[in-house]
Amino acid sequence: MSKPFVAETERRPGHTHVLLITTGSVASVKAPLIVEELLRYESVKVEVVATKPSLVFFDADAIRRTGVRVWTDADEWPAAYKIGDPILHIELRRWADIVLVAPCSANTLSKIAHGVCDNLATSLMRALAPTTPTYIFPAMNTLMYEHPLTAEHLRIVRDVVKYHVVGPIGKLLACGDIGIGAMSEWRDVVQVVVDGFKLRLHVSSSIQEGA
Repeated sequence: MSKPFVAETERRPGHTHVLLITTGSVASVKAPLIVEELLRYESVKVEVVATKPSLVFFDADAIRRTGVRVWTDADEWPAAYKIGDPILHIELRRWADIVLVAPCSANTLSKIAHGVCDNLATSLMRALAPTTPTYIFPAMNTLMYEHPLTAEHLRIVRDVVKYHVVGPIGKLLACGDIGIGAMSEWRDVVQVVVDGFKLRLHVSSSIQEGA
């Protein structure tokens, strides 16, 4: 992407700025639905940060066609970067009013808990201000979720880093197992933002719902 992202010029007065981070879980397939639903509300701006594994599960161009940008590791340090240029993970965290990690894979959960900064998403998470509402939506195989290390990672994320953890839920998983580990329903992810910022549907969306 040729034009640097600068929070000061990208933020819009009176808008809610939602940053969606997708990671390497099959539940990333829900990302286009989350974005589409968020855009049905008034004065909402959305940016997406996608880890490389998450792009296996959804079409980034389908999201881009809605006018929402999908940022990847390749955008972080372009070849033309020079000292003093805007740093993407810093500008995105300055831009965000709320951060949703949906889904949060076992791998990314572990990275967040240990402070790893090896991609755009984890660097951004490490740079977040404590005042930015941040929600983690775990999604993984049941045995991965039940692994004792997962409980420790969740404890750190909740009690030390002070993020909000929502889910996971029990259902038939993509791998064929049945148990707890699936990401919360995608509409519930959106509802976190709707409730937190008292969002209102666009008039056209309200009319369609009532039809």
